[in-house]
Amino acid sequence: MVYVTYNIPDTGVLALFLTIPLSASRLSVLLVVLALSFIFPLIFRRNLVDKDGYPIPPGPLLRYAFLRRYPERALRSWARTYGPLFSVWMGNQLFVVVSDARIAKDLLVTNGAIFSSRKLYFMKNQTILRGRAITATPYNDTWQMTWSWQATTSQDAMQLLTPKAIQGYASVLDYEAHILVRSLYHESHMGTLPIDPAHFAGRYALNNMLTITFATRTDSTLDPLTERALALATEFMELTGPWSNIVDFIEPLQRIPTPTRTRGRLLHDGIVEVYGAMIMRVRARMDAGEDVPDCLVKTLLLTQEQEKLDWEDLCMLSAVFTLGGVHSTSGVIQWFLALISSHPDVQARAHAELDQVIGRDYWPTAQDEMRLPYIRAIIKEVERAHSPFWMATPHYSTEDFVYNGMYIPKNTALVLNCYDIHHNEEKYTNSYEVFPFDRIFSILRRSFAFNPDRYLGDTLTCAESSKLSDAMDRDHWAFGAGRRICPGVHVAERELWLAISRLLWAYDIRSLPDEPISLEEYEGESGRTPLPYRIMLIPRHDRVQALLEAEQEVTLMKL
Repeated sequence: MVYVTYNIPDTGVLALFLTIPLSASRLSVLLVVLALSFIFPLIFRRNLVDKDGYPIPPGPLLRYAFLRRYPERALRSWARTYGPLFSVWMGNQLFVVVSDARIAKDLLVTNGAIFSSRKLYFMKNQTILRGRAITATPYNDTWQMTWSWQATTSQDAMQLLTPKAIQGYASVLDYEAHILVRSLYHESHMGTLPIDPAHFAGRYALNNMLTITFATRTDSTLDPLTERALALATEFMELTGPWSNIVDFIEPLQRIPTPTRTRGRLLHDGIVEVYGAMIMRVRARMDAGEDVPDCLVKTLLLTQEQEKLDWEDLCMLSAVFTLGGVHSTSGVIQWFLALISSHPDVQARAHAELDQVIGRDYWPTAQDEMRLPYIRAIIKEVERAHSPFWMATPHYSTEDFVYNGMYIPKNTALVLNCYDIHHNEEKYTNSYEVFPFDRIFSILRRSFAFNPDRYLGDTLTCAESSKLSDAMDRDHWAFGAGRRICPGVHVAERELWLAISRLLWAYDIRSLPDEPISLEEYEGESGRTPLPYRIMLIPRHDRVQALLEAEQEVTLMKL
């Protein structure tokens, strides 16, 4: 009879030594032990330490405990248990979750050279984008070369997003805001019928990005291009969340056909088809000698040979550039309308400010922003209370690092936990409202507090605020942090200002008594949008119709 001593590999939980006689009766026991040697490392966390004995941040026992509808709520609970810097295993991938503004600045900004890469997700990077697009690229020589190209030439793609460049197409943003308000006016039959604003907010954001990317726009919410582009944006967000797909963390599953993998491949094909067709339209205009306004695709086509860009490079760069600016902007507008209709006191103060500063003969312009501090505060509070991304695309470490006695190994994914940071009572007092029920169950009845007053006196833009030396002085983290902060922050701020200030100027925004709007539940695996709702948009005064129907005195780009 032969005896075998077998040690189950390091699980951080169990180290088991067995001496098993290999008789027929014991064979099943050995098979069970061997199976457990593979299963346990997949189920339970591994507690790594570095050469000096520093451990990884603490965290929950199980590796797959938070594949749920609202993972950010689990992160908040774990932050209460394990602290503002904790770790979570997902399969073979270690995640470190940052739930404190100061730590976020220390790691993602001060030590950005280490924490600015990207994890190569199977679904997002390999299946959908196929290694293309700057947002999906690791922070290495390729990323720096691509970013350098995009940031240093006169017709550079990222230059289209700078405050200076925005002035070149400011009239387009102004026009699209006008169309948004006017479309809602007509579709609601001058405020007599309830309306779901989601598609209109989506088209507004899409048209702005189509202009910047392709020098084109769409005229109707029923336009097939609008329908297809918005559907692709939604599908992209559903499939690319940090923890949306278990296949991202268990490599053997990546070789097995699954419905999710099929969706990813179909999404890739759809992006190539839709955005490729739009690229071809721009190329045809250029070949015909038309003076096409500066836009991303024009830049890509002019530099395609020099930069050695293939067809999928063009499609994916233009798609990600567009998709990144649609879902987030439209989501903030949808949350604004949901919140403002549920807080009539806030809306009344905004209306009073508009009437006093702007009056009713004209509506707000970009130049009026600093004159309307309460409306600026409303926008910042919407972004804090309902950030469109509670967990942005994770950063990725390229070196081992020790922070406050905790070891963050190379190739660790870092998640910026905006949900927890945005509800830090030290920074945002009374960030939650609790309904007056039994206190034992109050946590189940919490809703987001909405208090724009917290931003009165804040005169900085979001981009300016992100550069403050004290992280606790920053307005919010909705646009990310460090070298990977959203490059479209300036455009997004202008879009949101024009849309929200004009919606407030034009309408009394009311919820329907028999159709309550949920402010606690929401849709999306990555980007968050409200559950479908309807509101009433009642014109506030007679000048609304006159202004909306007036001949537009704006000079549009030649589209």
